[in-house]
Amino acid sequence: MQAFRLPHTVLNLSQARGLSSLRDASAQTRQVDETISPEVEDELKLPKKASLIIIILSNVMLQLTFFIIVSSSNDYAQHLGGSSTFSGLVIGIPTAVSGLALLPLMYFDQGAYIRPLHFMCASMVAGNILYGLAYFANWLYLILMGRIVAGFGFTFWMYTKRYCTDPRLVGIRRRTTLAGWLVLGQGLGFSLGPFLGGLLYKIGFNNAIFNGYTSPAWVMAAGWAVFWAAVVMFYEDVPPRTSGAAPIKLMSLRSRPITSVSIVSEKKPGDAPSLRITEEEVSTPDAPSPSPTPTSTPIRHKMTAKEWGVAATMCWFAMTCFFILGAWESNIPVFTASDAPANPFHFSPFAAGNLIALGGACTIPFLLLNLHFARRVQDRHTLALGTSVGLAGLLIATAILSAEKVNYGSFFVAWFLVALGFNIASTVTLSLLSKQLPGEWNGRISLFIQWSNYSGRVTGAVWGGSGVKVGMLAYVGLQIAYVGIGGLMFTTLWRQLKAKTG
Repeated sequence: MQAFRLPHTVLNLSQARGLSSLRDASAQTRQVDETISPEVEDELKLPKKASLIIIILSNVMLQLTFFIIVSSSNDYAQHLGGSSTFSGLVIGIPTAVSGLALLPLMYFDQGAYIRPLHFMCASMVAGNILYGLAYFANWLYLILMGRIVAGFGFTFWMYTKRYCTDPRLVGIRRRTTLAGWLVLGQGLGFSLGPFLGGLLYKIGFNNAIFNGYTSPAWVMAAGWAVFWAAVVMFYEDVPPRTSGAAPIKLMSLRSRPITSVSIVSEKKPGDAPSLRITEEEVSTPDAPSPSPTPTSTPIRHKMTAKEWGVAATMCWFAMTCFFILGAWESNIPVFTASDAPANPFHFSPFAAGNLIALGGACTIPFLLLNLHFARRVQDRHTLALGTSVGLAGLLIATAILSAEKVNYGSFFVAWFLVALGFNIASTVTLSLLSKQLPGEWNGRISLFIQWSNYSGRVTGAVWGGSGVKVGMLAYVGLQIAYVGIGGLMFTTLWRQLKAKTG
C-alpha cells in the first residue's frame, strides 16, 4: 500500500498572504511603543515657540506696568492733592476694571487670543499716556483715569493663564511648567518694576512732561508700542473654536459573494490518493443599513461636591496670594516713609523701590528651581510648601512689629519669605484645576481664578495703603487669618488635590 501524500499545492495554503503584513505591523507597533505613545505625546505638547514667547513676554510687560509706579505713586498722588489711601486705589483700580471687562471681552475673542492681544496693547499705550499727562494738567483724577484705561489691558492676565492651560496648545504635563514661567515673569515684574520706577524718580528729569513722577508711564508707553509691533510680526494665533465636528457618514454594507473552499479526498484505480479543492459562492443576506446618527453633542460635565470644594480652595488661594503680595508691595513705600513708631527707615521712594526690588530679585533663583521641580513634584505639595514659607514671613513680621525691633535685615527677611512663598503657591492654582476638569472648562476656570486674583490685588493694594492707619499688627494679622482659612480648606481636601505632575 502506497503512503498517503499531500500535493505541493496544499502546502502552499499555509503561507497566507496576510501573515507577513501582520508581522510587519506588529513589529512597527512594538517600535512605536518603544518610543512615545500618542497619549504621552499629547500630554507633552507645547505651542509654537514664537507665539509662546510673545505670551510670556506680555505677562512680564503687564507686571512691569503694574509695579513700575509703586515707588512713586504715593508722592505723585500727594503732589496732586491726594492721600496714601488714594495711592493704594491708583495701584489697585486697574484690576477691578479688568475684572469687569473680562466677560464682554470673552464674547469678543472668538476663543482665540489675537483680538485680546491688540486690545491690551492699545489700552496700555493710551492709559500710560494719560497717567503721564496728569502732572502737566495738574489734575489728580487724571492718574486714576489713566490707570482705569490701562486696566482694560490687564484683562490679558487671564488670557496668559488660559493660553498656558489651553488643551488645544498645551499638554496636561506641561501646564504647571508654563505656569511657573508666568510666575517667573511675575517675579521679574515686581522686582524690576519698582527698581526702575524708583530709579526714574531719583533721576528726576526736571520737566513738566517727563519727570520723576511721569517718566515711568512714558517709558512703559514706548515699550508697549514696540511690543505691539512684535505681536503683529511674530504672533500666530490658534484657529477659532468651531461649533462642532461634521458627522461622519457610514456606508451600508451590501451583500458580497463569499467563496467557500472544500477539500475532497479522491482515489482512482492504480493512482495515489490525492485531494481535490472545490470552490462555491455562498451569498449572505443584506446587512441592515445603519440609521443616520445626529451630530454628536459633548456631554456636559457635572461637578461633584468634592470638585466644587477643590475649585473653591484654588480660588481662595489665588485671592490670598495676590492679596498678601499686593498689600506688601503697596505698604512698603507707605510704611518706610511714615512716622509710625515701629519705622526706623524714613525711606525715599527710590529706597523703598530698591527694598521691594531686592526682595523680588532674591526670589528669582528659587523660581527658576521651581521650573525644574514642577515636572516632578505634585501641585498640592508645591502649594503646601509655598504657603508655609509665606506664613513664616508673616509670623516674623508680626514678631518684629510687636516688639518694635524692626531693622533692615529682619524686615527684608520677612518680605523675602512672603514674596517667595506666595509667588510659588500662586503657580498651581489654575494648573491643578485644569488637570482635574475637562478641557471645555478651561475658559471658565481661567475666568474664576483671574477674578480671584483681581479681587486679591485690589483689596490688597488698598489694605496695604491703609496699613499705617489701621495699625501694622492688624495689617499683618488679617493676612495670617486669610492663610489660616486656606489652610483649613487645604487640609480637608488633601486627597482630592492630587493631580498629575508637570
